[in-house]
Parts: sequence; structure tokens; C-alpha cells
Amino acid sequence: MRPTTFNLLRTLLAGFLAVATLPGTARAWWNDEWTMRKKITIDTSEKGAAIGEPIGGTPVLFRLFDGNFQFSSAKDDGGDLRFIAGDDKTPLKYHIEKWDGLMGEAFVWVNVPDLKPSAQTSIWIYFGNSGAKAVRADDPKGTYDADTTLVYHFGEKNQPANDFTADSITALNPGIPVEGSMIGGGMRLGGTNVINLPAAPALAWAEGASLTWSAWVKVSALKPNAVIYSRRDNGKAFIVGSDSGIPYVEVSTGSGMVRSANTNKGAAVQVNTWHHLAVVADGGKLTIYLDGELYSTLLARVPALNSAAMLGGDAGLAGSNTPGDAGIAGEIDELEISKIARPVGFVKLAAIGQSGDKAGKLLAFGPEEAPTNIFSGLSNGYIGIIVRSLTPDGWAVICLLMVMAAISWYVMITKAGYLNAAAKGNLLFMKEWRHLANDLTSLDNGDGESMKSLGGRVDKKAERAMRSSGVYRIYHIGVEEIRHRLAADRGVGTKLLKARSIQAIRASLDGGLVRETQRLNSGMVLLTIAISGGPFLGLLGTVVGVMITFAAVAQAGDVNVNAIAPGIAAALLATVAGLAVAIPSLFGYNYLLTRVKDATSDMHVFVDEFVSKMAEFYGGKTE
Repeated sequence: MRPTTFNLLRTLLAGFLAVATLPGTARAWWNDEWTMRKKITIDTSEKGAAIGEPIGGTPVLFRLFDGNFQFSSAKDDGGDLRFIAGDDKTPLKYHIEKWDGLMGEAFVWVNVPDLKPSAQTSIWIYFGNSGAKAVRADDPKGTYDADTTLVYHFGEKNQPANDFTADSITALNPGIPVEGSMIGGGMRLGGTNVINLPAAPALAWAEGASLTWSAWVKVSALKPNAVIYSRRDNGKAFIVGSDSGIPYVEVSTGSGMVRSANTNKGAAVQVNTWHHLAVVADGGKLTIYLDGELYSTLLARVPALNSAAMLGGDAGLAGSNTPGDAGIAGEIDELEISKIARPVGFVKLAAIGQSGDKAGKLLAFGPEEAPTNIFSGLSNGYIGIIVRSLTPDGWAVICLLMVMAAISWYVMITKAGYLNAAAKGNLLFMKEWRHLANDLTSLDNGDGESMKSLGGRVDKKAERAMRSSGVYRIYHIGVEEIRHRLAADRGVGTKLLKARSIQAIRASLDGGLVRETQRLNSGMVLLTIAISGGPFLGLLGTVVGVMITFAAVAQAGDVNVNAIAPGIAAALLATVAGLAVAIPSLFGYNYLLTRVKDATSDMHVFVDEFVSKMAEFYGGKTE
């Protein structure tokens, strides 16, 4: 093949691969090592959660289950999980509260910065990376901002509740865990089941401080003045409770005690139902929100407190034997305390987004997506399973077959290019040869350049094109021999050749014909090797792969079709690869062989015609 043709093919192949491996222009891909992603839309518009108040940066809970997430494509521990902002560039902080790939359930908290009200915000969840570097990148402390001082998920078993914020305020004693609570695990409250919180510096409140207290609460029995959270210090107190199902906040100062009244006439909470309860203190006003909606207010200031706190009991009874007698009977989950007054949108989003039945209004999960280049199927689906199940011996056979395929395609492409150039040159030469053959005497006394240009009939461009012609090269051998023989026989006659000279010229033409035939057939043996050797190599890889698969089953002592099937499928891939090498080579070989035979026949005909014309114009002289 000519260098220009080879360079053109190489450029086209490189361009094809570049285009094929590029993601779609409208669908960028954060990292090529991740093979799957899903778009999640946080909708605070009227069509979604209908949150029109300011929200700001907030942790958002993503409940993943089989209906909205493909656990089989992720790692068993969720280590390949990554959350990326809508720009598909910025990673978001997150942490996994619970991951159960076997049961298909997960709770993941993601920090979404500056969430807008009455708008749609999109983020991407990436997964599907089985590499060793795809390890869990949980960052609990980065999930919550610096104004969040305490977060308890209550997922611990027989251990004190762990704080997931940067302040690390661990509870003083373990509680009674409850499986299948509001969000993962929860804690049971009532009687002696109380949880004590330490007097940590981060929880110190100045008088009139701003703060936000929130938790999910389920009341199992309606009690009067049942305390959910209490904090007392030298006659001052801050208490959140339920009075026969009516949520309240109570503040005690040196001048007395005040409690919020059900001024909005909100309904009492029902027994054994989960509700999101939040108290927001902002200067001289305390506001109670139930399930994200305004419930009641209290015009009072938070007292200065630097004491311990209690969940499920009254800290003022801590010296008695039953501090939990005044506590609520029920369960608690997801306690969060902040040192600022959170905006209304923040509280409402937490109540809706963390609720199992209302979260569908806030979060919309899109379908799973794979990279948009044409080779993306190799890493997913059936092909991905087969490739991942290949054994080292199978890879060795397939790599060898890939080398054979590359060689066979190179031979077919270069040979086809060579035959095309030769056919074009033959056609051009034979067109001029028909005119020249009528008067071979035009070669008399001609020099070498005149003979190369057919006695001056063709220009330099046509001469260069004819150099790819085997017929032209044989012709050139003949005219050079005529010139030398005429010079040697000049004493006998300048226009006549001896019979033995014609025979010698014929021998030279036959030698040129043999060399041209060899040139036409060069490399064809590589195609025959690919045709006959490819299937046998593939069969060898399949047999060895099947042997290894059955040996592994025998060693394990357990016949499981799910364990055998991938190995057998991967073993058969070697046979497929062998056939993929042999079939194109077979078609290419037969096509090229026909072209070679045609070119060889043209040269045979030309040699006979040349000798006949030479004997006609230069013969007649005997020894």
C-alpha cells in the first residue's frame, strides 16, 4: 500500500476511535471509571414539595431501594457511591447511615449547598465502579455545616449514640435500640429508658440565643406533660414535650415558667404515628413546627444553659430513682440541634424529605444511564459479565487472536490497495499499449527514457501511475532486453533479432512474470493461517476454560448454575473470537485470490502478445 493511503486509513481509524469514545455533547461524564449514574431532581416548586420559603444549604436524605436504585450494579458496601452536583463536576459531601445491598435498602445523607425554593435542583449519583480504588468516601462531618452542633441517627446497637457532626458529642449512655424506625434505627423512650447528653461546650447557650431543635417522634401512649427533651440549670430550663399529644415548648427563667399554648388549634398527634417536631428560637420568639407546618409560638427567650440534657425524661428529676417517669412513652429518631435559627424552608424540607410517604413529592429519581460512547456496552450487561468472567488463559488466547486479526486486516487492506493501484496502472498502460503494439519499430534506436515513456506517448504523471502496474514492469523488462539485444546484434542488422535473442528475451519476460506473481501472492499465507488457525485457537481456549470451570465446581463441591454459567459463557468467548478472526479472513482471502488470478492472467496474456509482436517486427534473422 502506498504511504499516502496508509496514512489516510490510519487518520480515519484514529478519528473514528476518538469520536466513538467521546461522551455525548449534551451528557458529560464526571469520571470514566464509573459506568453507571442516575439523575436525582430535588423539586421545591409547586409541582413538587411546594417550598417557597428560603432553604439554604441542607443535608438531604436519599432513601434508596430496589424500586429506584440498581443495587446489583454497585459495590456490596456502597463504596463506589459518589454524589456530583448538577454541573457534573463538583463532588458533594455525603455519608451512608445504612447500606444493605442484599435487602436492597440504603439511607444516604448528602449535603446540597444553597438549595433554592420554588425551583428544581439536579444532582447525579454515580456507581458501578468495581475497581480497588472505589472505596467508601463517607464524610459525616462534611455533610453538616459548622452551625450544626449535634446529630444522632440512633443506628448504634448497645452503644451510646454517636454524634455525626464535627463537635463529636457522644451520648453518655446507650439506649434501647429499635429496628425499622423512621430512618433506619431509632431509640425507645419511656420509664427508665432515657438518654443522657453531656454538658459539652458546643451545646452551651447564652441567654436569648438562637437555635433549632428537631427530631422525629412517635408517641405510643398519650400522657400529660410528657417530656421529650429537657435541660435544667440552677432554676432555668428548656423543655420540649407532649401534653396528651399536644406538642409544647417550656422555658423557665429566674422570673418564672412559661409554656407555649396551642394558639393555632393544631390537632393532637395520633398514637403510633411518626411526626417531625421542630423548635426554632430566634431572639425573643420560639416557634414550634409539626411536620413542617407552623403549630404554635411562644414569646420568650432561651435561658442561659451550660448543663447536661436528657432525652425521654426530665433532667430536673435526675437525682431521683425514676427520672424517666415524666418522660414520653414512644420512640425517637434523627435528633438534630443547631446553634442558629434555621429558616422555615429548611425545616419544611427536612419534614418532607425525611418522610417516607412525602419524599416522593420532593425527590424524583431518573433512569440509570451509562456512558454514551458506542463501546459502553462492553462494561455493562451480558458482555460485561462475560468479559469479567474470563480466566487468564482465556485472555491469553483472545490476545493472540487479536494480534492475528490485526495482521489479517492489515494484509487485506494493504493487498486490496496494492491490487487496486495495479489494476489502475494496467488499465492505463494497456490503453497506450494498443497504439504502440501497432508499431514496435518506434522503439528502434530509442534510449531508456524513451522506452519508459512508451516512445514519448505518456507524460510523467501517467508514467508514475503505471509503475504500480505489473504488466508495465514486465513491458519495461522486455524493451530493455530489446534495446540491449539490438545493440549486440548491430553487426547483423539494426532492425533484426536473432532467434536465440528472442528466446532469451522470452526467458527474461517469464522471469519477470514469476517475480510479479510472487509479489501479488505475498502475505496471502497469513490469511490462510488466520482462516485455519483462528478457530482452532479459539476452540483451545474454550476447552481449557470449560475444564477450569468444572474443576472449580468440583473443588467447591456445589453445583450452582449461577456459578457455572458465567465461566462457560466466558470460555465460549474464545471460540467466538476465533471465528471472528477466521470469517473475515476467509471472505477477504477468496476476494483477493480472485483479483490475484485476474492480474496474473493479464500478465500471461501480455507476455504472449509481447513475444508475438516482437517476433513479428524484429524476427526473420536466423543463426
